[in-house]
Amino acid sequence: MAPQEPNKIKLIIADDNSFIREGLKIILNTYEEFEVLDTVNDGNEAFDYCTKHEVDIALLDVRMPNLNGVEATKLISEKTKTKPIIITTFDDDEYILDAIKNGAKGYLLKNNDPERIRDAIKSVMNGNSIIQDVVLDKIKSNLTRKKETDTKFDPSLFTEREREIMSLIAKGYSNKAISKQLFISEGTVANYITSILGKTGLEHRTQIAIYFITGKVE
Repeated sequence: MAPQEPNKIKLIIADDNSFIREGLKIILNTYEEFEVLDTVNDGNEAFDYCTKHEVDIALLDVRMPNLNGVEATKLISEKTKTKPIIITTFDDDEYILDAIKNGAKGYLLKNNDPERIRDAIKSVMNGNSIIQDVVLDKIKSNLTRKKETDTKFDPSLFTEREREIMSLIAKGYSNKAISKQLFISEGTVANYITSILGKTGLEHRTQIAIYFITGKVE
């Protein structure tokens, strides 16, 4: 009996620029693990498609007519099982934070090489969140210019190791990747995450990432 082929990751691409979306479709279809189901023009069409079909990942441009990528992310996250990834030419921090708060599992710039986009999609499918270092650094540099009174983040609440783990979570590292980076077991990483959640009252990793970046519990 022939071995069964693994299920392909089903994608849609939402971008009002036909050149961009069709280019992405061609690139992603060259990978055997992906199946691009359709391309759409805006967030409304993306949300409508995800409600009517089984879609694993929705790649959403930020700036689209009718319904932008941030707004579409909120609807898709709340109403469907699809995981949204923002992919854009812009690195505006207000879009990034809003997209993450609305349930985006990743935020990538379009100028990435195809392998980086491929790895990001697969990582999100495995339950991780992806925020590029260049995007993360921009958010942090903007936030550090704000007054300390604007933030609730208190580093003294956490051990140095906990702060290291929060930083890596914010960069989208999985527990396995964190364990390799810090030379500790995955079980130890999980224990630290449990401790962080307990200290902050947060419920999951994405909230830890937002808390680490913004200093706010939301």
